[in-house]
Amino acid sequence: MDLKFLSRTALFHGNSLEEISEMLACLGAEERRYSKGSVIFHAGQTTRSMGLLLSGRVSVESDDVWGNKSMLDHLGPGHVFGETYAALPQQPMMVSVVASEPAEVLWLDVGRMLHQCFRQCAHHGRLVANLLAISAHKNLALSRRIFHTAPKTIRGRLLSYLSFQAAQQGRLEFHIPLSRQQLADYLNVDRSALSNELGKMRREGLLEADRNHFILCQPPDDTFSVI
Repeated sequence: MDLKFLSRTALFHGNSLEEISEMLACLGAEERRYSKGSVIFHAGQTTRSMGLLLSGRVSVESDDVWGNKSMLDHLGPGHVFGETYAALPQQPMMVSVVASEPAEVLWLDVGRMLHQCFRQCAHHGRLVANLLAISAHKNLALSRRIFHTAPKTIRGRLLSYLSFQAAQQGRLEFHIPLSRQQLADYLNVDRSALSNELGKMRREGLLEADRNHFILCQPPDDTFSVI
């Protein structure tokens, strides 16, 4: 177990290597490996454990009864998933988690995490505080996605998402963390329709786009603004 890596994650932030080693024993930590395409969590199942991604990437997905897929999140090393459902172990999951490349996951018992251990150690309290902060950040990310998918048109969704990325990165030229297909899934639109709309926006001088690299352009009347 790479304790130095764990110490750099949001979940174990502020804890020493010795404290992390103690917590892993208390939380029933278990490592598992998954091949690309493996379903780590199935929608409808319940869980008492959350996953911390040690390597690889996973996608959080939602499928309807007709097989239409919507990508809700794409996580890399250091991120956690399943913590909300693990805190409510009787609640069936509404999403699936799939390994988008070979992945290694550290499983942790959330029940043990939420109930103070008999030693009442300070690092246990920090762990719970870190988990609460992670959940708060995820709620903000979900709220942002709701904002980005609220516009009825593909252009409106693109402008909302790209404006946010520009504001977050502090410049009009930037890279986004999603591929074209992932962006289409995130905005809940068809990829071909998304590409067509980006082509129109390029021709109208609103932006330049090459894969996941974008340059937002000021229109002649200076009405475009980064929000």
